[in-house]
Amino acid sequence: MPSTSTTLRIPLAAALRHPGNARPVVTRAELDGLAGVAAEIEAGKPVAIDLMLERVPEGIVVRGNITATWNSACSRCLEPVGGEISVHVDELFEPHPLEGETYKLDEDVIDLEPLVRDALLLELPPAPLCKDDCAGLCVTCGSNRNETQCDCVTTELDPRWAALRSLEI
Repeated sequence: MPSTSTTLRIPLAAALRHPGNARPVVTRAELDGLAGVAAEIEAGKPVAIDLMLERVPEGIVVRGNITATWNSACSRCLEPVGGEISVHVDELFEPHPLEGETYKLDEDVIDLEPLVRDALLLELPPAPLCKDDCAGLCVTCGSNRNETQCDCVTTELDPRWAALRSLEI
């Protein structure tokens, strides 16, 4: 199992020390795991990385695509759900990064792991669904309404919302 600490730490060759020079980085790496609000990328699952590193006067611009598979539980019925995310990145690594805007560029190495983790984390679905019309779980008996019809009566309205029902919009 490759370690992200070495796979995503790219030594800067002499060619990347001159503005205008570029170097491709195409690899697969395994993260230690990445959890978003509801979905996650499991530890040990490969992440496909296809990037171009280009030297600019400010530092190094990293452009390309990062692809990974995610899994979760449906936010309505709790059934397993998963998918693939692919995110385009276009970021600057510089010696003196701006907090939250650019990434740190060391003199002899570029560490792509923070960029990969940030990009994937922002693309994970916050409330994944198994299907768009998922009926979810019955609030009374807990049965999965995608699989069975229950006889529970759900006409009782929450009294906390009573004031809103009187509004005419």
